[in-house]
Amino acid sequence: MGEWDGYSMADLHGALRRYLDARNSSLTAARQTLKVNELDARAILFIADRPGIRPGELRDYLGVTSAGVTTLVDRLVERGIVRRDVDEADRRVTHITLTIDLRSEPWSALTQFDHEFERALTARNDSDSARLSDLLDSLTTEVRSERS
Repeated sequence: MGEWDGYSMADLHGALRRYLDARNSSLTAARQTLKVNELDARAILFIADRPGIRPGELRDYLGVTSAGVTTLVDRLVERGIVRRDVDEADRRVTHITLTIDLRSEPWSALTQFDHEFERALTARNDSDSARLSDLLDSLTTEVRSERS
């Protein structure tokens, strides 16, 4: 593997693996506490970033069928986690919005690791952060385009 300012790509790969393992561990603990499955947790986090999302967008993101996203949203509605709103301009369209606050307990457990990581990153005020961000975005785009 190549070098990046004295660090090997194996070092970077290892660091990314440790980051992903720590984040996944945090999400697993949060899911157990909240009693939601992985797909539901992914949906909740996606909807949080896109209030008013249409079911088709959620379906595409999660890679499930239309029936699957309907079942998932029904489950989240029944638990009071999301609501469906009918589009005023086109009554055939619905929008999905969270009814929970991810900043408050117990739901903040889903985003706790990300917020703590962001605080740690901000506190460092490290000039390499922008370079690492660019590198990760570039590599991710490259890998995705090779898979398409």
